[in-house]
Amino acid sequence: MALYYDDGTPYVLLGGHRIQLEREPFTEQYYVEKAEKELRETPENVEKGLRELRELLQGELSLVVPIEDDVFLMKFLRPCKFYAESAFKRIKAYYNFRLLYANYCKDLTPRATQAAFQNSIVSMLSPRDHQGRRLLFVESGELWKPRVVPLAEMFRGVQIALESALEEPRTQVSGVNVVINLKGLSLSHIMHFTPSFAKMIVDWIQDCIPVRLKGVHIINQPYIFNMLFALFKPFLSTKLRSRIHFHGSDTTMLLKDVDASQLVVRCGGTLPENDETGDIMWKMLCHYEEDFKTKICHGYVNNNNKC
Repeated sequence: MALYYDDGTPYVLLGGHRIQLEREPFTEQYYVEKAEKELRETPENVEKGLRELRELLQGELSLVVPIEDDVFLMKFLRPCKFYAESAFKRIKAYYNFRLLYANYCKDLTPRATQAAFQNSIVSMLSPRDHQGRRLLFVESGELWKPRVVPLAEMFRGVQIALESALEEPRTQVSGVNVVINLKGLSLSHIMHFTPSFAKMIVDWIQDCIPVRLKGVHIINQPYIFNMLFALFKPFLSTKLRSRIHFHGSDTTMLLKDVDASQLVVRCGGTLPENDETGDIMWKMLCHYEEDFKTKICHGYVNNNNKC
């Protein structure tokens, strides 16, 4: 697999698909209609949401964010269906999380989170599905070597991958599916998790990151996984719990929600197996390194990030 460039934009070819970060505004009728139907995205609501969110942010004097940047504001308004108060609450929670868990969020750039990608623990290199959704694929079983990729670095890699996808207007509208492969999960893996880490992850997903999480699919989980899920279960909302699906080794139901074209062969899909997937994705994201450096300068004025 190789990285190519078209007018300075990096992309890869995988399984007959061209895959790249699609950061330009969408014009396709499908997304226009989907955004209006599911997110209340009309010219009137967009204008009102942007105006009201700016007013709210102007009153949050200790928070440094690009208030005049529509692209930034839309990233939070879309998943909140253009209700400015909800978007404002999400922005505050997002940056408070970065403040509270600075050790997980400091220097969140591709070059500082190389391990999770180069060892192919985290990957989003797959085409969109028929509903326009992205797929985040995480290896948390036998291919995960915690000594090589500590749990903290896995989470940092997941943050970078989702942050990248959320720069895409089409993903903001259609959302993300997550597939977690737990084949070979062992007690030695589970020992790296704690209740406090589980709560942090759930809080991040439920209250902080502006993502439309459409489904979390657990595959190839062994019986011992019940011990791990017991750490997370007390913190899950009813809504999030309803979107978590357990498939074991049977991919029949998985392929009803996740396109086969998004999964590698070993997981029931049609994408070719490729050990370089994570490394190529990392190289693609490095193209946007300066954008990530700009983002880590945003937040509450007493944050620990240095710009």
